[in-house]
Amino acid sequence: MIGVIGGMGPEATVELMRRVTARTRAEDDEDHVHLLIESNPKIPSRIAHLIEGTGRDPLPEILRVARNLQDAGADALAMPCNTAHHYAEEIQAAVSIPLLHMVKLAVARIPQVHPRTRVGLLASSAVHRVGVYERALADRGLEVILPRRQDDLMALIRGVKRGETGARTTQQLAEIALELEDDCKIALIACSELSLISAQLVARPGVLDSLDILVDAIVEFAGARTR
Repeated sequence: MIGVIGGMGPEATVELMRRVTARTRAEDDEDHVHLLIESNPKIPSRIAHLIEGTGRDPLPEILRVARNLQDAGADALAMPCNTAHHYAEEIQAAVSIPLLHMVKLAVARIPQVHPRTRVGLLASSAVHRVGVYERALADRGLEVILPRRQDDLMALIRGVKRGETGARTTQQLAEIALELEDDCKIALIACSELSLISAQLVARPGVLDSLDILVDAIVEFAGARTR
């Protein structure tokens, strides 16, 4: 059973569940992965706390959810929020079951696609502020390239949180991502809100989605068959 620290944001949590179901090869209900989800949108904003310095620290509530999931019988934890992985070490220290670390999993996947390259990182500015991906990529000799229009990317992320996930928003993300093509071989979608509007991107070669990579790890850990 995989415990999901959810609600960051709610739609991303639902999308994780949808992708796990779609990724699992099943003949009947019991072939699917057992997910135990606490979707808690009341966890304080990571962006407000890490960028704006105005919000409450989300860590205490994240740890409460993690412990609750362990106490309820989860065998591993997953968290479909890249920014919240800033707190991954504290989460892992608070429980005795493994955290399927989305950032480490995504960074480990990149060399399988292209061994040494620049990586275009499509992520919240909070991710950049605290170096969630930069340190892990640097350890593998990978250079990070940020979008020229990072402010526009943040506007898209905030828009998705308001429910703006239509064709226009999807097209805007594709345009921002395509501007990275001259500078890097790999683009990594490293924000679960952006994963919700990535339909035009994920089919392109050289584009990886951290949410898809976490889904693969969940299905593998659960011992389910994959499509």
